[in-house]
Amino acid sequence: MAATTAGRGRISVALHGSEAVFSELSSTYPLKLLSPRIHGTKLAVAYMISYGGGLVSGDNVSLSVDVGAGATLVLLSQGSTKVFKFRPGQRAASTDPSGPRAVTTQQMDFAVASGATLLLLPDPVTCFRSAAYNQLQTFRLARDASLVLLDWVTSGRKSRGEDWVFSRYYSVNEVLVAGKRCADTDAAATLANKLGPYSCYATVLLYGPQVQGVISALTEEYGRISVFKSAQPAGLLWSLSALGDGGAVVRVAGTESEGVRRWLGRGLRGLEVVVGTDVYRRAFE
Repeated sequence: MAATTAGRGRISVALHGSEAVFSELSSTYPLKLLSPRIHGTKLAVAYMISYGGGLVSGDNVSLSVDVGAGATLVLLSQGSTKVFKFRPGQRAASTDPSGPRAVTTQQMDFAVASGATLLLLPDPVTCFRSAAYNQLQTFRLARDASLVLLDWVTSGRKSRGEDWVFSRYYSVNEVLVAGKRCADTDAAATLANKLGPYSCYATVLLYGPQVQGVISALTEEYGRISVFKSAQPAGLLWSLSALGDGGAVVRVAGTESEGVRRWLGRGLRGLEVVVGTDVYRRAFE
């Protein structure tokens, strides 16, 4: 079994005048945080990166994020979050596929202050054969804060015949507004016969004043969808569920991850008003 590697990260964004600045941006292996400088705006951007291109069995990453009043933070990743069973180049201690394996874990805690906005828009998680992954995310929002949360997973490396052959994928997102639980979303992926023929599943949670235009546009589009029986599964499916107090959850399933990415890029296009065209393209193009 691989040795456990713990990584810690801390992000704190605050407004200084009319500009968002990082008062703290720190991380330890295997997590790395980078930020391109964006001058003169209330918007800050940070990238979450894993050394070696991914996480391995036993890695435990913990990230704490504070978004100060009035600021906007966009949190991205560079490429999919790859989850390996073993570190590249490492030989397995046992060839028994049913033998013990450590779970790779990411825990993230976000605090979003009054009038602030958080957009968590990573690339999807891709688990390799026999990998086991847990993701636990908690969001604590002020009543007038805004949130865009994207949580998505692919079936694996289809080009290498790996289609839903990882051991475990478990993701939980808890959202609390003014201390009151607004939503819990969770996903568990284990068996191909439950998840096929789709190769990518995405959940988007939208909440707050900054995303009302996006919610309205999606609600209108969803109301025009006709439900009918088909002999073959559709290449892409999506649904929308309203949350109380101005929120919504969107779920998307597609036979190809790029098809899901294209749908997200189109369906969330209204976010360009919040983050600008350049940053929006970094997330979806």
